[in-house]
Amino acid sequence: MIALREYAQQKGDKNNIIPIIEPVRATFNSMKLALPKLIDGNVKFALILNPQVGDIQNTSEITEVLRNVLSNRSNWIPAFIVTKKYKDVNRTIIENGYQDVMLILTDMVDIEDPNFNALIGLSNVRFIVTKENKSLKRKIRDKDFVRLDDNFKAQKRNSDYLAIDEEKFSEEHLYYIEDGYAGFSDYTTLVSDFIEGGVSPWAIAIHLTYPKENKEIWIKHFVSDTNDDQSNIQGKFAEAAKKAVDFLDSKRIHTHATTELRSYVNEQKYPGLGMVKKISIKHHLELLNDLLPLA
Repeated sequence: MIALREYAQQKGDKNNIIPIIEPVRATFNSMKLALPKLIDGNVKFALILNPQVGDIQNTSEITEVLRNVLSNRSNWIPAFIVTKKYKDVNRTIIENGYQDVMLILTDMVDIEDPNFNALIGLSNVRFIVTKENKSLKRKIRDKDFVRLDDNFKAQKRNSDYLAIDEEKFSEEHLYYIEDGYAGFSDYTTLVSDFIEGGVSPWAIAIHLTYPKENKEIWIKHFVSDTNDDQSNIQGKFAEAAKKAVDFLDSKRIHTHATTELRSYVNEQKYPGLGMVKKISIKHHLELLNDLLPLA
């Protein structure tokens, strides 16, 4: 959420990114800070109203607590994760009069189920976010399909990335229109699974996406070297960050996120693991926003 807040203020003239946000904390503290920044920055966002993970029990919790932020429906897109509860989602959309709704399809969806077809056939539904689903695309012609790919290949341990160095991340920005999609999406430089908390790492890894000369997006992994114990996290960060900055300089890659990373290296500061992840996410958002045409 911090990455989104900062991105909204720093994105410049281009405005190609529509974040899809799934609330997970019933306190909504981070949402109350981030959503107004997105609105002020003219960054339209999709807000999932039936989160599948975290503390929130029902849609009314979200809309009640955030009612002031969500009062102007032109600023945001009502979104629902579709499992097997087709009727519940259908009912919520109709009862609240939501328009231009986004449906995010899971692997549980049965496209032959009459209740699913009733849901997806609603005129209120505009966006369908799904993995590659040729059968559904052939069946439904009047919706905006957004391709969803889980691109980040997580390793068991951060030190495992030492053997990988870099790998292809995505090329969807090059072909999504040609393939009949209105957009494309990913989970940034994160795994798709919801993971709470964490432990002190043996190794620190910084993951940064970058464009190859053919404009494919690849992801490069920068890993600390002294990984025999869990001590000196600051030193581990310095090792990984120095590798990252050297690479960024060699490729002349500059975003607000990489500028922040460079400042930590130059000032020999350790910002904490949360800020390292924020830099990685924000850099990916900035990169994609810049690669796409002016919007």
